[in-house]
Amino acid sequence: MIFALDGIGSRNEVGEWISRLMPIIRRFKVGKELFTREGPGIVEFIHERGGKVFLDLKYHDIPETVRRAVEAAGALGVEMLDVHALGGRRMMEAAREAAEQIRSARNGEEPRVVAVTVLTSMQQDDVEELGIKMNMENLVLHLAKSAWDAGLDGVVASPWEVRRIREEIGDRFLIVTPGVRTRGGSHDDQKRVSTPEEAVGAGADFIVVGRDIKTAKDPIMKAKQIESEITHTLAKRRGNG
Repeated sequence: MIFALDGIGSRNEVGEWISRLMPIIRRFKVGKELFTREGPGIVEFIHERGGKVFLDLKYHDIPETVRRAVEAAGALGVEMLDVHALGGRRMMEAAREAAEQIRSARNGEEPRVVAVTVLTSMQQDDVEELGIKMNMENLVLHLAKSAWDAGLDGVVASPWEVRRIREEIGDRFLIVTPGVRTRGGSHDDQKRVSTPEEAVGAGADFIVVGRDIKTAKDPIMKAKQIESEITHTLAKRRGNG
């Protein structure tokens, strides 16, 4: 489970959430809003408190710019970062090459680079407005295969497409899944959503959860509930394997 720090207004508030959740959650997503407000120092702040960071800045630019951005993110020590698959294969390859150089220098597995396929706020008509006539699921799969061909570690995809990606590409490809809501939770601006059990059962490696925990009457209890659902579903998935 990755806790999304979106909408959290200050560094002190980030620290409070980390202190609350750290026994249960150790990975935290830093997105554009928080990174823009607090700067790179927020990553060090999280690391100092024992957390790992998924840097969700969705790099999408010319290959050399993305290469340098990945190098900069790697210097911050993030565990994982993302680029947009729609940036194309050469851009994704540049991101992979930068990450590989960092891994080689550190003799480690980080940072991992995943490609965003289609945002979970988008539906079929949104894609068609862009002039893309491909079916949503086929488009996501096409972009996932492009990321695989470019040598990236995985993709970010909605729960609706996880099973197809897993079936087509296999188990050596990370799938990070936003758009996860517990039963009865508000969907807000997310369109392609499912529950934690459904996402993990379909084959997701990481699920991103934020609002369900932040708005719960008892955030710790909610986090424990989701953790229990994940553990139970993983046990069933492995049993079936």
